[in-house]
Formats: sequence, C-alpha cells, structure tokens
Amino acid sequence: MSDKDQKKQIPLRLSKALWNDLASWADSEFRSVNGQIEYLLTECVKRRKYGTGTEVGTESGAGTESGAAGGDATDGVVAGTTRM
Repeated sequence: MSDKDQKKQIPLRLSKALWNDLASWADSEFRSVNGQIEYLLTECVKRRKYGTGTEVGTESGAGTESGAAGGDATDGVVAGTTRM
C-alpha cells in the first residue's frame, strides 16, 4: 500500500450537540459519522483550494459558512478546518 492510500488517524473532540448533528446528517446520507466528517473536510479543502465560490451548508452558495445567518452547531466544522 502506498503512502497515498494510507489514512492518518487523529483524535478529534466534538461537543455532544455537534456529534448528534453530524450523526443525524451522516445517517440521512447513508454514511458513518467518520465518513461524513471526512467527506465534509474533503469538500471544504476542495472548495478552498479551487475556489468554487460556494459555501458548505448552502445549496445556492449564498449565505454564511454555516448556511444560516444565525449559525448552528456545525459552525466549528467549517471554521475549525483552517485552524488545525
């Protein structure tokens, strides 16, 4: 197996509310929570790297990073990715 095929394991601490939101979202998309987190991080990196102009959590690309003007429990997923 090449280095590219291997995945890095990292410990991740999440609030219970964020975990519940991710678990619900993952379940609705037939993914594990781990798979959902990996998918979201991959999409965020692609959008940042290639500048698609759309924000995570929005269908049309308009709005805030969380997809809601007031924010929600997933704010840390998007905002936290650039600070790791």
